[in-house]
Amino acid sequence: MSENQNLLAEQRRALILDEVRRRGGVRVNELTRKLNVSDMTIRRDLDALDRQGVIEKVHGGAVPVIEASTHEPGFEAKSALELSAKEDIARAAAALAVPGSAIALSGGTTTFALARQLLDVPDLTVVTNSVRVADVFHDAQRPAAGRSTRPGAATVVLTGGVRTPSDSLVGPVADRAIGSLHFDVLFLGVHGISAEAGLSTPNLAEAETNRRFVRAARRIVVVADHTKWGTVGLSSFASLEEVDTFVTDAGLAPGLREEIGEHLPGLLVAGESPAGAPFTGTPADGAPTGDAPAAAGG
Repeated sequence: MSENQNLLAEQRRALILDEVRRRGGVRVNELTRKLNVSDMTIRRDLDALDRQGVIEKVHGGAVPVIEASTHEPGFEAKSALELSAKEDIARAAAALAVPGSAIALSGGTTTFALARQLLDVPDLTVVTNSVRVADVFHDAQRPAAGRSTRPGAATVVLTGGVRTPSDSLVGPVADRAIGSLHFDVLFLGVHGISAEAGLSTPNLAEAETNRRFVRAARRIVVVADHTKWGTVGLSSFASLEEVDTFVTDAGLAPGLREEIGEHLPGLLVAGESPAGAPFTGTPADGAPTGDAPAAAGG
């Protein structure tokens, strides 16, 4: 990997994280040789990854952090991680939203960032089980002193249910509401994604609610930064083969991109040319166009 001398910090750290997870631990001197950078640069990278909570620094190197499959971080804790990556992903994913369509947004900090980018897409109908996402659209629709409402602010249907640590509403009430609806596109945030486990979450009730979202959508767009790859929660709710497009950031290592491409048709790396055949906003045959949104009701 000596050609990686000029990699951006995010790309270099993604390679380090991949190496740590794949081998179960690495030493600083091994990384300096493989990445052809200084000892100090590697130590700064390890410090940054340790602060993100994805590795644990040990004497002379690093080991992976093994989280319990039931561990569910709160919204505020997740909001502080991978901020630039989430914004990049949000901008790329927002370009996939067709004006006048019916879309769904699941809970999560990346879908929260996406909601802000969707405010200028006209005539959307949005269904969400995220309190935070609903607030984004609600605030945009409410006129403030000296200004009118945002012209692209969407009509929002918020499902009911029990609130999770990530401020999503899940459970039987949410499941029944979602099960009666139909969406052109589902934008889905995930706790973890892997080839073996597919899409997963540590929350059993959220897994069932996400399954209902998946069944109700014509197209499924997963929005997740590179650190989610390889994470596995307690309950899987969809396979990679059910995903139409995976929108991620440039920190995803090249080898992982190839692996993901074997399982789903579209990989969209924010800020880079698309690989595969990602959804570009053109509805599938028989799906509604921007002039005719899908019916939001069963």
